[in-house]
Amino acid sequence: MGNITTSNAATNCTIDHTIHQTLAPVVYVLVLAVGFPANCLSLYYGYLQIKAKNELGVYLCNLTVADLLYICSLPFWLQYVLQHDNWLHGDLSCKICGILLYENIYISVGFLCCISIDRYLAVAHPFRFHQFRTVKAAAGVSVGIWAKELLAGVIFLMHTEVMEDKDQHLVCFEHYPIQPWQRKINYYRFSVGFLFPICLLFFSYWGILRAVRRSHGTQKTRKDQIQRLVLSTMVIFLACFLPYHVLLLVRSLWEDSCEFAKEIFNTYHFSLLLTSFNCVADPVLYCFVSENTHRDLARLRASCLGFLTCSGLRGAKEAFPLSSPEALGKNEARREEPELLTKLHPPCPLSSSPGPGGTSQEG
Repeated sequence: MGNITTSNAATNCTIDHTIHQTLAPVVYVLVLAVGFPANCLSLYYGYLQIKAKNELGVYLCNLTVADLLYICSLPFWLQYVLQHDNWLHGDLSCKICGILLYENIYISVGFLCCISIDRYLAVAHPFRFHQFRTVKAAAGVSVGIWAKELLAGVIFLMHTEVMEDKDQHLVCFEHYPIQPWQRKINYYRFSVGFLFPICLLFFSYWGILRAVRRSHGTQKTRKDQIQRLVLSTMVIFLACFLPYHVLLLVRSLWEDSCEFAKEIFNTYHFSLLLTSFNCVADPVLYCFVSENTHRDLARLRASCLGFLTCSGLRGAKEAFPLSSPEALGKNEARREEPELLTKLHPPCPLSSSPGPGGTSQEG
């Protein structure tokens, strides 16, 4: 098994890990197949925002990088569960993958909170707090979030995370019942990593909804679209993170025996699997619901079509009706968005094209 430091005394708590061999592989494969390409597109969208000097792009890119790092650890976890919870890659790799798994939750929560506060300031206070809504300020906040979570993850490096069970399998991040040092960090996770950010997020989105309702210059259909975006964000946030943190607190408070660990094991690990869907939900919420993003992605597709056409694939033109003048005209008509929706999803810069007089101008 390599140079693996394991506990000589196998744990006396024997738990049925069937959920790891049945449900976990399905979730991991789904998140890999959908989350990786979706987050790559999200990274492109965030790059366009940064190019436009928009601070939202900084948060989007950091959120996407955190999701991609977690997604890159999924093949290791997939192999682990398919091997019947037998870790084959050493203690250090177990710690790194575990940190990517658990800290991604709080890095994601942090940047979702930053995005909500940024959108609240843009909609409710568009002429104030400019010093907090700059690319430089967003970069500073992002460094602080990464530093805080990475420092919190150091505690896992101080403990052995690979242990040998009664079947001589090397289990990774499996401690039953919960250990005393884990209780302390779990209280920190729940209060600082989840409860405080979600209070800020609720306050921010309540302010956004109130500003939308007070706006008289926005069409009703646009107001409905903004409210659906805000409410769907809250629902997905709660669905992905609330069950896990409730059960995390329950374990920390009352798990002091193997019997209790057995009773809560499946429910707890199901809630942990739910957090993985955040990697799929993030790009959908903050990129693909915006008409601006639809237009940018349509133009990206049109550029790819142009490349294929120049390469001799003439038949591809009929397969993409968006390239027709009528479709492009309808697409251009979507530019007229109300002020509030534009603030929620600032338009991205289009690729440079020769303007009048041969100079390059942004679309």
